[in-house]
Amino acid sequence: MSNTVHGSSTFPPRHPGLEPRFRVSREALRASLWFWPTCASLAAVLLTLLLLQVRPGDDVAWARWIWPAGVDAASSLLQTVATSVMTAATVTFSLTVVALQLASQQFSPRLLREFARDARTQTVLGVLMGTFMASVTGLYGMEVDRSVPVLVVGLVYVLGIASGVVLLLFIGHITRSLRVDTMMLNAHQGCLAVLRETYPASDTGEVQDFPRPDGGTPVPVGRSGIVQAVHAKPLVQMLHEHGLTLRMEVQPGDHVTIGTPVARVWSDDGGPVPLGAVRESLAGALEIGYERTPEQDAALGLRQLTDIAVKAISPSINDPITAAHALGYCADLLVDISRRRLGPEGQEDNDGVLRLVTVGRDYRYFLDLVCGPVRRFADSEPIVLTAVQRLLRDCAATAVNENQREEIRRQSSLVLENTSRTLAVADGQEVRDMARRVEEALAGDLEAAFGDRAGETRSV
Repeated sequence: MSNTVHGSSTFPPRHPGLEPRFRVSREALRASLWFWPTCASLAAVLLTLLLLQVRPGDDVAWARWIWPAGVDAASSLLQTVATSVMTAATVTFSLTVVALQLASQQFSPRLLREFARDARTQTVLGVLMGTFMASVTGLYGMEVDRSVPVLVVGLVYVLGIASGVVLLLFIGHITRSLRVDTMMLNAHQGCLAVLRETYPASDTGEVQDFPRPDGGTPVPVGRSGIVQAVHAKPLVQMLHEHGLTLRMEVQPGDHVTIGTPVARVWSDDGGPVPLGAVRESLAGALEIGYERTPEQDAALGLRQLTDIAVKAISPSINDPITAAHALGYCADLLVDISRRRLGPEGQEDNDGVLRLVTVGRDYRYFLDLVCGPVRRFADSEPIVLTAVQRLLRDCAATAVNENQREEIRRQSSLVLENTSRTLAVADGQEVRDMARRVEEALAGDLEAAFGDRAGETRSV
């Protein structure tokens, strides 16, 4: 078996991760700045070419109403619109690049994809590029000895006005987008949507248990990268056809390296496993790329918010209030996670036979994801340490089982252990007081956990 998996005949001579891949997903198209502007440009060219065929005479009333002047004036209009729109497109691209640079340096490089996915930015670029292509194509059809293609002139006239409107709207939109509160809200809303699609609701926060048989054949991955999505349906169909059961040991957000095992498979009758068919089907089921995407990765939004918090408390930025606000968004997501069914999920075939088990995050993973980096980098900042304890108090007040309460208690104690001894007595007391409130919330005494003098335990 080891020779089959690791032998030289299994892998191609070149590293698969270096080979060009043209697998385009819906998420990849949505995150590209070129796709929709290109579609708009092609549509504008085709529409303009069709409208160029319509050349009514100068004595037609509706044509004179659309454009009362001649060919020279129409050509001047199209030239002016093309030049102005290209200038506006340059400004739009420049503002977008500035936004990407600011988001990367000051907040988190994982926010860049959100700017690229922004539908409003893509719409503005599509309108501008479509107007430019319509103007240039219309100029091609202007002939001195023929009638004016008035529909083309009318189209360019309308698109020119639309370009001016969307440019003004875009400037207002990009101004709002550059605010850190907007970035945090977008990350929060995106993560909440993925959580609702990925993890079923549960009032008890139960974790399913699927017995794992002994043995099994490990299945190595064929290329390196980050798992972006797992498509279970075709994989379950293959497992049903070959009488196999597979346990997926990776999930969206995990980094995998070529040749390392990502799954383990068992045969129903104990016979040999068709490893070639399994690997081929697994290659189609695992969407692997060079970056994390929010399609199925529920932890990405929390990672983005945590990055913002860590960046905010860095010496170069020194903004603990922003870090505290980011933790507030994280608290809301963690409260939502506490009422979801985490852990592994099972997929059955049409006969009701369990064929595929996929692993999943647990409650400790999500708490460590948020609390771990922040408490380590903010060990001497009482505002942020108190915000972490406030997050844990909110989670404790809504915990639905004892396992969650134990994890919350563990995180609270870790925050106290990480608290710097150089803090002033009053600052250290503030952090310990919030830790006490976490314990009160875990014990069910919400009045003692949330009652304060002037609302100081809820604000920063």
